[in-house]
Amino acid sequence: MKFSAVDEQSLMKDLWTPEIADNPENFALYVYPWGHKGTPLEQHKGPRGWQREVFQEITRFIATGQFNQANDLPTDVFREAVASGRGPGKSTLFAMLAHWFQSTRLGGTVIVTANTEAQLRSRTMAEFSKWFTLALNSHWFLVETLRVTPQSWFMARVKDQLKIDPGYYYVQAQTWSEEKPDAFAGAHNPRGMMVLFDEAAGIPRPIWTVTQGFFTEPIVDRYWLAFSNPRKNSGPFFDCFHDNKPFWRTRQIDSRTVEGTDAAYLDSVIAQEGGIDTDGARVEVLGQFPQQGDNQFISSTVVREAQQRELVHDPFEPLILGVDPAPRGRTALRFRQGRDARTIPPVILQRTKDTNEIVDAVVAAIQQYNPDAICCDQGNGTGVIDALRARKIKVFAVDFGGASHSSQWAHRGTELWATIRDWLPGAMIDSSPQLYRDLTVREFRQLEHGREGVIILETKKELASRGIPSPDDADALACTFAVRMPRRDRLAVNRGGERGTAEGVEEHYGA
Repeated sequence: MKFSAVDEQSLMKDLWTPEIADNPENFALYVYPWGHKGTPLEQHKGPRGWQREVFQEITRFIATGQFNQANDLPTDVFREAVASGRGPGKSTLFAMLAHWFQSTRLGGTVIVTANTEAQLRSRTMAEFSKWFTLALNSHWFLVETLRVTPQSWFMARVKDQLKIDPGYYYVQAQTWSEEKPDAFAGAHNPRGMMVLFDEAAGIPRPIWTVTQGFFTEPIVDRYWLAFSNPRKNSGPFFDCFHDNKPFWRTRQIDSRTVEGTDAAYLDSVIAQEGGIDTDGARVEVLGQFPQQGDNQFISSTVVREAQQRELVHDPFEPLILGVDPAPRGRTALRFRQGRDARTIPPVILQRTKDTNEIVDAVVAAIQQYNPDAICCDQGNGTGVIDALRARKIKVFAVDFGGASHSSQWAHRGTELWATIRDWLPGAMIDSSPQLYRDLTVREFRQLEHGREGVIILETKKELASRGIPSPDDADALACTFAVRMPRRDRLAVNRGGERGTAEGVEEHYGA
């Protein structure tokens, strides 16, 4: 022990009072040598402002959880995602939180991981070592390269006097394998669980999925924090700020606003990146996601602008219905009239029973809106196409895997998505989060063999390997570009004032 028995008892009493144990800000102010000469904290009065805000959120969370538990109400998991530029102190906050948890949640488990093993070893755990060593109760813990455990004397006291099983009482820096995500799965601990994701944007979806299993114990002390530079505008970290935002507390930090950072240096980073509006500045300084990833096929900014653009409807443009069928799966029907894919809402069938249900939905849409053309993906839609044709409904079969009409694209599906990409500036689409994700999540690459320079889109199988569902909504929209139809007012003039059919004038690219 570092202190006398009396002093040690006094230290334990202080750290385990609710005013400190249940308030990580008070804990940090108590145990670290803020302002002490000769220490690394000599010039610091306490944690940074945003770090204090996270501490305060946790304090309120604990109070709510304890009230709920005392009144037989459900407790929640504290989830927080932080996107920031360089140097605001993300790893420092992780270290202080892990130390608070181990010091006050005796027997609890902390799992920490990062985007790479090198980051975990040389950055994250090095920061943990610094803060555990600086603390007033540093003698409680043995700090190793990838692990922090109680010292033997402290572990014995926890086991013998407090009757707490110390078997899962540790901080463990854990590496992961995307191919074997189950190897990352950890123990369930009724004494408390904290999981920390450093540079979380680089941690693949399967690891996020298995991490959910860490928190099945119905206890108060469950914490999952994910911090990162926002380097990707897709993936599970991005989803914390978008699709999964209802489940996560989120904050985005401009590093220039954080006390203790070098504003002049950060301004020079912005200049080197090419200005404040560049993706480099957004990621490295502003804590904002890039407008377009390195391999992203359709820009997030372009899609968002199309969702927000003021609607201008031209009723004389041809109305096209696109169908992406999935018998016993998710089926999407999309309408497009020129630049307008917003006025007529999509029809989304979350899980169809069979082909007949899809056919009935298509027929109902035709009867209601009278489209000029119906285009259906033939990949899973052969039965739908045949059934519609049996009802004397003209349907254009769209072969996404067929040959493209340009040597630039590997197949027809990539070509149709390229058409969407070229159409979106100036277009108007609805504000569906599903459509936004479908359009922005897909990546591309150049073929490595054969046709040099040819672009191919990420396949649905590759999307699935990243934990991303099939982009059915966007594929239905892509189907609407498989034919070119004349304007309705032109048809009316050509047919003596009567609206005619499109036979003989449409270009069919899908059959």
